[in-house]
Amino acid sequence: MIYPKKNRFITWFFHHYILRIVERNFYAVNYDKLQIDPERSVLLLANHFSWWDGFLMYYLNHRLFGKRFHVMVIEETAKKVGFFKYMGAFSVKKGSREILQSLNFAAEMLQDPDNLVLIFPQGKLYSNFTDEVHFEKGLSHILKNAGDNYQTVLSATFVENFEHKKPVANVYLKTIDAGGDISDLKAAYKAHYINAHQQQTQISI
Repeated sequence: MIYPKKNRFITWFFHHYILRIVERNFYAVNYDKLQIDPERSVLLLANHFSWWDGFLMYYLNHRLFGKRFHVMVIEETAKKVGFFKYMGAFSVKKGSREILQSLNFAAEMLQDPDNLVLIFPQGKLYSNFTDEVHFEKGLSHILKNAGDNYQTVLSATFVENFEHKKPVANVYLKTIDAGGDISDLKAAYKAHYINAHQQQTQISI
């Protein structure tokens, strides 16, 4: 397993790099202005449709949540993009004994109220306009071991250009209290995703 690493200079450099490329490559990043409890950590669940996903959620954390950013990524990606580990990335290797190590680490991070843990429950890339978000196994283990001092935020992002040369990212957010019940969490995310999809398709210019 690859753990996050600390390096003040590298983290500072890529922090500004990520903010810069998001602002330069998107006409706008719109998101719901949620009120979150600063005394609780954040479990952020997001759809996974592009290379931009982690960067957009990092940008969102900087602008809205203000937590220490962590994200679960597949081990191949963590090895390929070395700087990810300096931005809070930790790896998961599917089908290996190390997967429990990764899941336990995610749960441990959620026990600290200063942390945010981003997870893409789909586990791999799907179309931005797929009708349903499939949950891979493993999230239930995190819920059972994370304690009760975290808040869950659901995120559904849709990207379109409309009349602009650069794309617009609309991030639909919702806080829920699903506790440790994975069935309730899946149902809540499905309802949120469907509602966000409907809102996105109703936009007209």
